[in-house]
Amino acid sequence: MKRASYYNKLDTSVTLSNTATKNRDFYLKLKKSTYHFDFYKIAKYYPGEFSYHYRFGDKTYIPDAPTFVKSRPIAGKNQNSVLLKLDSVRHFYTVKDSIDYNTKKNSLVWRGAAHQPHRQHFLEKSHGLSRCDVGATDDKAVTSAYRKPFMSIEQQLEHKFIFSIEGNDVATNLKWIMASNSLCFMRRPIYETWFMEGTLIPGYHYVEVSDDFSDLEEKIDYYLAHPKESKAIIRNANRYISEFFHPRREILVSLQVFERYLMHTQQPL
Repeated sequence: MKRASYYNKLDTSVTLSNTATKNRDFYLKLKKSTYHFDFYKIAKYYPGEFSYHYRFGDKTYIPDAPTFVKSRPIAGKNQNSVLLKLDSVRHFYTVKDSIDYNTKKNSLVWRGAAHQPHRQHFLEKSHGLSRCDVGATDDKAVTSAYRKPFMSIEQQLEHKFIFSIEGNDVATNLKWIMASNSLCFMRRPIYETWFMEGTLIPGYHYVEVSDDFSDLEEKIDYYLAHPKESKAIIRNANRYISEFFHPRREILVSLQVFERYLMHTQQPL
């Protein structure tokens, strides 16, 4: 119930407009994607006359009406952004990390496309640091100076520290990093999903770096010199992510979120 209240913060009754989608129309008329399949897994339990708004994809704004979304801004009045576990195949997966923290390389790693200015700025600030193995894997001219070959997740897990940086909205790699034996470095997140990124605590679940990345080298040196603190944060991160991999509970929380939406949009069950 606590999680359901976090995902769905609606606290007043709202009447939906006639542009809302009827549940009976959702699955039959629309192109099928991972978003559609994840949404339908929950919506199928409810009668066809119920209505709702939804927006699929990377959403960084708060809609005018209560709307089911995958992601939302953490700050501000975000009640109209009602989170569901969408695009879960891409965002909720882990890999087995059999490498002990002590035997990992004393370095920080990151690979990814750098289409956004903040990712390009990260590459600019970090590529010359001796303990950073970071690089862009896209083909943009602006990132050509930072180009490096693709690196698999298994190869990245050979490093003690892995950087997570938001893209269009949340960082896709955050979950598998927090499930591993490596330490997650990142800026304080701006957006959140079903993973409740807004509840992550700096210095407890991850290592926070400044928005301009100016303290990155300092943080690397500190956690190399304090392995006990590193391992404590990793254990906390492992415990945090483990809560999201109980299938029956995930369905029950999703149903609570959906029902709260229907009740607050004046659709009695």
